[in-house]
Amino acid sequence: MSALARWCFRHRLLVVGIWAAVLVALAVPYATLGTHYSDEFSLPGLESSKAQARLQASEPQQSGDSDQIVVHVRRDGSIRDAAVRQKVTSMLDRVAALPSVTSVTSMYGPTGAPRISKDGRTAYATVTFDAQAERIPAADVTRVIDTARAARDADLQVELGGQAISLAAEGKAQGTEAIGLVAAGIILFVAFGSLLGMLLPLLVAIAALGAGLLAVGLTSHVMTLGTDAPTVAALIGLGVGIDYALFIVTRHRTGLRNGLTPEEAAVRALNTSGRAVVFAGLTVVTALLGLLVLRIGPLTGMGISAATAVLATVIAAVTLLPALLGLFGGRLLNRRQRRAVATRNAGTVHPGTVHPPLNTPTARPRGRWAERVERHRTLFTLAALLVVTVLSLPALSLRLGTSDAGNDPKGTTTRAAYDLLAQGFGAGSNGPLVLVAQLGAPSDAPALDRLVSAVRSTPGVASATAGPVTEATGLSVIDVVPTGAPQDEATSALITHLREDVVPAAELGSGLTVYVGGTTAASGDLADLLAGKLPLFLGVIVGLGCLLLMVAFRSVLVPLTAAVMNLLASAAAFGVVVAVFQWGWGSELLGLGKAGPVEAELPVIMLAILFGLSMDYQVFLVSRMHEEWEQTRDNHRAIRIGQAETGRLINAAALIMICVFTAFVLGGERVIAEYGVGLAAAVAIDAFVLRTVLVPSLMHLLGRANWWLPAWLERILPRVSIEGAPTRESVPVSARTVRAERTAAPHLTGVATAESRPPVVPPPSRPEPPLRQDSTPGAPKSVAVAYLWWFFLGLFGMHHFYLGRTGRGLLYLCTLGICGLGWLADALTLPRQVRSANARIVRQDIAPRADATVAPALDDHVH
Repeated sequence: MSALARWCFRHRLLVVGIWAAVLVALAVPYATLGTHYSDEFSLPGLESSKAQARLQASEPQQSGDSDQIVVHVRRDGSIRDAAVRQKVTSMLDRVAALPSVTSVTSMYGPTGAPRISKDGRTAYATVTFDAQAERIPAADVTRVIDTARAARDADLQVELGGQAISLAAEGKAQGTEAIGLVAAGIILFVAFGSLLGMLLPLLVAIAALGAGLLAVGLTSHVMTLGTDAPTVAALIGLGVGIDYALFIVTRHRTGLRNGLTPEEAAVRALNTSGRAVVFAGLTVVTALLGLLVLRIGPLTGMGISAATAVLATVIAAVTLLPALLGLFGGRLLNRRQRRAVATRNAGTVHPGTVHPPLNTPTARPRGRWAERVERHRTLFTLAALLVVTVLSLPALSLRLGTSDAGNDPKGTTTRAAYDLLAQGFGAGSNGPLVLVAQLGAPSDAPALDRLVSAVRSTPGVASATAGPVTEATGLSVIDVVPTGAPQDEATSALITHLREDVVPAAELGSGLTVYVGGTTAASGDLADLLAGKLPLFLGVIVGLGCLLLMVAFRSVLVPLTAAVMNLLASAAAFGVVVAVFQWGWGSELLGLGKAGPVEAELPVIMLAILFGLSMDYQVFLVSRMHEEWEQTRDNHRAIRIGQAETGRLINAAALIMICVFTAFVLGGERVIAEYGVGLAAAVAIDAFVLRTVLVPSLMHLLGRANWWLPAWLERILPRVSIEGAPTRESVPVSARTVRAERTAAPHLTGVATAESRPPVVPPPSRPEPPLRQDSTPGAPKSVAVAYLWWFFLGLFGMHHFYLGRTGRGLLYLCTLGICGLGWLADALTLPRQVRSANARIVRQDIAPRADATVAPALDDHVH
């Protein structure tokens, strides 16, 4: 990492030019080709999908999206009045002539009586398009909306509802990313006290996000990506991009205050914090790619999109950021800090050596808090668990589903149409079920009649209307209107009852085949499918996360503790989401509509994102603890040091994440707002409760067992250092500085940090043997173990890390095994690579023994 950082620093203009060229190379085809996002997907094997496929194959004209134009007479009068009828009929004729419209079924037609409410003041017409909602051009839908609403007047209210109308309305929502950027800039300015220090993380994050989103837009032409995919990618990429740059810039500024040159400070920052950033980014990408195991098109596309954005931020952090550090030089410190460094450097013996930084007022409170957590670790553990438990309680009533127009904000045409239909025709009219009946022969007509009669008499059914049987295909469509709303649990129970009891009884003894479909049934099928696959998905991301942390920290309990913390943060976040969106605590106030079920795909996507982000904070916190543990073997000291030195940084990074995620809540889109609220709550709980209180308290309670690792695991795990090489340079300081520190020492309180403690190596009194035994460097590598690493994590280069080929491993890590080709080639060359690694180990073992043999002889010769 140091070589890459030094090259980027010295060739900063070239690196900036390469990034500019990459952005232009992505922007040109993006502007030329545009995007091809689509929410169309199928779930083979599910009954609702079978119903839609049968309807589309047999009756293509009925398979297009159907939306409603709802008209309502405000004052005394009726839809049947001549003036109203003339005005509405003229409007419907104009709509029928618009592009993409196949037909318009009027409430004044031969079968229009059921489309007029009992009081005669509300009616609806059905507009059938020539394609599903995702494939209809937005301009055509907008023409339908404008044409219909042109018929409004003081006495006639006209509203529109349906999936195509909703998508067109969502397309008008404005992005709120700028709000998050402004809030993040304010936090960075307060944290750094420097305008350039504030701008640098923002520049890196914006450049990385631009490259990631451009790549995602182009990817939409070669694979199916949903319309929410770029928004979720921006949500994650912007947050982690700023945070990753913040971690590296903070370490770089620390080096500058220590008296390092800008180049050495940048190299050291990349070799320490940069390694942690790469490893943290790997955990996020791994968690997001875990969505692939679900094998559900939209979720797979969303995971790939978000992983692409995160990978772009990691690449920018280790290439573009050091180049910009070279351009800005020492100006990342404010004037007061630069004067302090210049004054201290003037009294040094050797210019360019490392100096202890000035004691800052922020280190002492953090140190006192770390000591307080150590003294009262049991009390703090119980208090933190109580807070998380209370926040998690609402998650016990989590109900998955799909939001509809009834959850849209007040004042939107879709919400108004939904309310008018519910008032005039009942709540179930907004989500009718569609029974697609396929007759095997004309003799099955009596069975179809029995089915319609049985459905009408079923409790929970308001009406059931059967369409005529098509002679060519033998297909009949039965529209069933439930008494409950689409989101009611009673409607879900009705669907199950129809599928398991009513339909099988009607099919018995005949060639009739019936599928229960419709939007409401499809939403329930998706929720059931995701709930069934959730344990597998959770096991995959928890297992991979634990494995990565075990490789990084050579410990069993640290990964297990991290997994438990991630589950706690996820449970608390789901509790907040349930309270806000399912119970409606503040959803109307935020302009996000009334209470309703949580989106079916939210748990798996949030778990993927949260496990990645939580691992980030775990890596940055524990890596500093692990570094101190490796140097002192004092568990309590390592925890105090790690908490004191990283606490402020983690909290600042969390505040930035919270601001970015909260900004997306203000966009007015309910689905994106659910992600924003859930992620903001999870980050707040993770940073300010778990990593600040619970994790240090538990690690104090666990003692030196935190760093235990069985010897057999030690032998097979690859070695990946995320702290960099330890640096313990002697620090020559002037006599004036020494006197000042001795004078100030009695007045300092709090824990000593790595930045504030004097550079004196303590005597080796009462050494504590490590709890685990390190494997010897000469342990031979196994071909079987290498193949295991190749098979499970070979795309990330873990088999190369196992063989000690760190450079090749980093290359695979940043390029996904050179896009899979290198990974496939390694399947054939891995035995030879193992032999080469073992030969290299033998040579390394022989050299120290030779030196040990020669040294005594030289000593005897000298004496």
